[in-house]
Formats: sequence, C-alpha cells, structure tokens
Amino acid sequence: QVQLVESGGGLVQAGGSLRLSCAASRPVNAMGWYRQAPGQQRELVATITRAGITTYADSVKGRFTISGDKAKNTVYLQMNSLKPEDSAVYYCNADLWTTNYWGQGTQVIVSS
Repeated sequence: QVQLVESGGGLVQAGGSLRLSCAASRPVNAMGWYRQAPGQQRELVATITRAGITTYADSVKGRFTISGDKAKNTVYLQMNSLKPEDSAVYYCNADLWTTNYWGQGTQVIVSS
C-alpha cells in the first residue's frame, strides 16, 4: 500500500504561480499529477519516473515543471503562467509495479 499526501493548491490570479507537493509513504516506480475539471474527464498533467524521465501534457509544456526528491519520496509540480483553464482538482498518482495509487486531490483555482 502507498499513501499519498498532497499540498499546495489554492486560489491564484491568471499569470501567477503555484507549487504542488505530493509525498508518498514509500518509494514507488513513478509519480505524476492528473487533473479533473468539473464535467471533464481526469487528464494527465505530468509524470516523472525514478530515473527522472518526465512527460507533460501539451497544454502545460513550457509552463509546468515536475520534479522529484527520491530521498523524500516526494514529487513537486511547479506551475507558472497559470491560466483560468488550469483550474481543476489536481490528483497525485503513484505507480508501484502493477498498482496505481491516488491522492485525495487538491483544488487549484485560477481567476481571470
């Protein structure tokens, strides 16, 4: 079992920045962030493997940066140049072998 604890969401004006954090209770193979806006499907934002390989959704490339601290089993999502369309509940995800784990979600609201 893996427990995930997220933090860092909140309200920010368009053009602003936020940093999300997610701490896992043990080492995992990969971690990432997904988001879900009201009435929308959950979508991938960014992922990072233990080897440091990252992937990003096209909509956030150049604005968001995912990074990890293996010693702390923690992943960060630095979000810059935020847009109102980035507003969503952001969920941390961890992959451990064949099982996926999810955090409780943290709300991000970007006002125009």
